[in-house]
Amino acid sequence: VVKEKNRMGECPIWEERENALVYVDINSQKVCRWSTLTNEVQSVSVDARVGSVALRQCGGYIIALGTRFAFLDWDTQEVTTILELEQDKPNNRFNDGKVDPKGRFFAGTMAEETAPGVRARRQGALYTFFPDHSVIKQLDQVDISNGLDWSLDHRTFFHIDSLAYAVHAFSYDVHTGKIACPKLLYHLEKEEQMPDGMCIDAEGKLWVACIDGGRVIHIDPETGRRIQTVRLPTPRITSCCFGGKDYSEMYVTSAYDGLDEATLAKEPHAGEIFKITGLGVKGIPQNFYAA
Repeated sequence: VVKEKNRMGECPIWEERENALVYVDINSQKVCRWSTLTNEVQSVSVDARVGSVALRQCGGYIIALGTRFAFLDWDTQEVTTILELEQDKPNNRFNDGKVDPKGRFFAGTMAEETAPGVRARRQGALYTFFPDHSVIKQLDQVDISNGLDWSLDHRTFFHIDSLAYAVHAFSYDVHTGKIACPKLLYHLEKEEQMPDGMCIDAEGKLWVACIDGGRVIHIDPETGRRIQTVRLPTPRITSCCFGGKDYSEMYVTSAYDGLDEATLAKEPHAGEIFKITGLGVKGIPQNFYAA
């Protein structure tokens, strides 16, 4: 649905108030918005790699870029830094993020590659940024903090550390925002490659984008089993979310960075955004950051 190619398209969110899909292109340092009404893509350039974006209750967006949290005013394109973290780790940056049921922004970090395929291990963390602008560190020694979501009863938090090739479930206290007691939920099969972004549907099942696996997999958190695989026409599938007027469409982002020239020549859809219909399930609306 979006032909404009992203180097590293990520973190799609459906913005009902705009009838639009909002997402980031991490490596192009851009926050983008595709209007389903006009079919236009608008973007705002920022001064660092931007790992995630979420809706704010009062309008505009919260973003995690570089190693800081900031607010983005879409109309003025102004970015206001609220909090800087990990200043002792100049090679780190924020990656995926999402707002919890109480309006707190969860976002995690990772170390950048220093050479192709080379990165310092266990340098990342997962943070929760509260509406009063305070922050807590929830996890430490993470490799690549990635996909995250919450169970429909708000008692479980799901999280991906990509280099563990797994989805973990944590107990979650909706009142405090704290997570605890990680359990392995699903370990990816070899052909599924590496887990990236993730979302939950209205039946409480998870959908996980598989980077380099060219697919989104549908997992039942009750049984820890894969229910379904949806293949896409390019390998570097990065994230997914439900949207559209009744949340029955799934939007899927992809990347072209990381593909060599020979592969790119064979992958005309790399970096595009896709829409999957006919899944037979709906998603749930995004949570808003409560400040």
